[in-house]
Amino acid sequence: MNRKIVVVGGVAAGPKAAARARRRDPEAEITIVEKGELFSYAGCGMPFYIEGVVHDVKELMCTPVGVVRDASFFRKVKDIQVLGRTEAVKIDRSGKKVTVKSLETGKTYDLEYDKLVLATGAYPVPLPIEGIHLGKVHHLNKPEDARSIRKALEEGAKKIVIIGGGLIGLETCGAFIARGCQVTIVEVMDQILPGLLDPEIAGLLSKYLKNVGARVLVSERVTKLEEDETGNVKKVLTDKREIEADMVIVAIGVRPNVDLARDAGLKLGATGAIAVNEYLQTSDPDMYAGGDCVESTDIVTGRKVYVPLGSTANKHGRVIGDNITGGETMFPGISGTTVFKILEYNVGKTGLNEKQAVQLGYEPVTCLAPSPDCAHYYPSAKPFTIKLVVDKKTGKILGGQSVGSGEAIKRIDILATAIRFGATVRDLAELDLGYAPPYSTAIDAVAHAANVIRNKLDGMAKALTPLEVKVKMDQGDDFTLLDVRTKMEVEQQPFNDPRVKYVPLGALRERLNEIPRDREVVIFCKTSLRAYEAQLMLESKGFKHVKFLDGGIVAWPFEL
Repeated sequence: MNRKIVVVGGVAAGPKAAARARRRDPEAEITIVEKGELFSYAGCGMPFYIEGVVHDVKELMCTPVGVVRDASFFRKVKDIQVLGRTEAVKIDRSGKKVTVKSLETGKTYDLEYDKLVLATGAYPVPLPIEGIHLGKVHHLNKPEDARSIRKALEEGAKKIVIIGGGLIGLETCGAFIARGCQVTIVEVMDQILPGLLDPEIAGLLSKYLKNVGARVLVSERVTKLEEDETGNVKKVLTDKREIEADMVIVAIGVRPNVDLARDAGLKLGATGAIAVNEYLQTSDPDMYAGGDCVESTDIVTGRKVYVPLGSTANKHGRVIGDNITGGETMFPGISGTTVFKILEYNVGKTGLNEKQAVQLGYEPVTCLAPSPDCAHYYPSAKPFTIKLVVDKKTGKILGGQSVGSGEAIKRIDILATAIRFGATVRDLAELDLGYAPPYSTAIDAVAHAANVIRNKLDGMAKALTPLEVKVKMDQGDDFTLLDVRTKMEVEQQPFNDPRVKYVPLGALRERLNEIPRDREVVIFCKTSLRAYEAQLMLESKGFKHVKFLDGGIVAWPFEL
């Protein structure tokens, strides 16, 4: 008797599970139930459709050779039945049936299953304020949303307000700026990407956004949307100001769509998402779940987390496809690797950030390590900055972040690999990474960051973070900021503070008498390398309270 497999959800995890199951079981009866009109689309590509880089939304639903993955494709190529515009409304676990309803005809009927897959995704977090249902107020959750947003742009929308400084908000921000729009981001927390990046890295991203014309408003809450005479939004009111708007994007996060699972009595996890074991099996052994509706295990901490990502959804689909056809494939968990591109700026994070590490009881050692992405003399060299987070007790890599116009994402992938295999900071420094001038520096940036941490653990490198230095400055502390850059660098990018003493590194040995010994000295340069050398030099000459600014001017996230 042929195995009956029903998959609820036809975007990422669901179609992947169905396709994998078909490869393993040519005779299975496989049905995908999808509430929307479109199937198996690349949701992560929607900002690029809005920007115009992707010309037709159908390109997000095509195979690499240009064939649209519609119901006909699944039937003819995969021998999988796809029920579009059909909603799963009830699961009868004892009878092993799913009740579905056609949204076009209203007809209700049952589908029998031997194995059931839930890939119900997530939905946008609602914003309960006046005016949220006005015209030209959008979420970005499906291709239909992307079409509506692009249509508004083509009709002349120019003043865009994005409510929420998270991943979706920032990716759409880049698309709008590329189209010449005036963009304002309003974030209720005190930084953008608050659940992803540490303040220094988020600050560097904010500086970039401001440099390309965006307005970034943090620690600010949207209270109301006002309408014009046609019923469209015309103004965003916050607790601090009014902002004119032709269009508003609401991007304050998503929640797992667990209604069907909850009604069926399946166990939900502490995160609110569906609880699954290492085989992605729910509390019902004949039901599996994957994608944005389930929680995952953090491979660094072992705790349950909710991190909805398209990459994870596709990995889930493959594992589920194996296991519903008799396999025993385990999903090991995630390190939360998240990367994105905004205009010419690359942003990435994997593992724990420093704030998360502290909250979980670790004693993290961190560094900020700016670097060119290849040999500095090679014409294509571009800068980026790594923040590395290491456990002081064990030396294990806990996480990393990277931002800049240079190739930051390659380094995030290296860190994600290191975390997956439990590497220490010494292991990271000793990786035999490829080197040629067009691709990297002789000691790659991740190895350089690892060596900075090793120097700190060995007691050689003594640094203050930009946040620590800024606090000292704001408090009016009596200390010396020693600038050891060249005269040209100082003229091009001065550090305006009365505590700054300028002595270039090459002249420091001859001018030691100009450096006060009775107060703390914080040394800085462009990237902190010369500052570190100056710290060691001053200590060798008897100076007792000397540190350098971690990351130097390049990693300084504030206005100079």
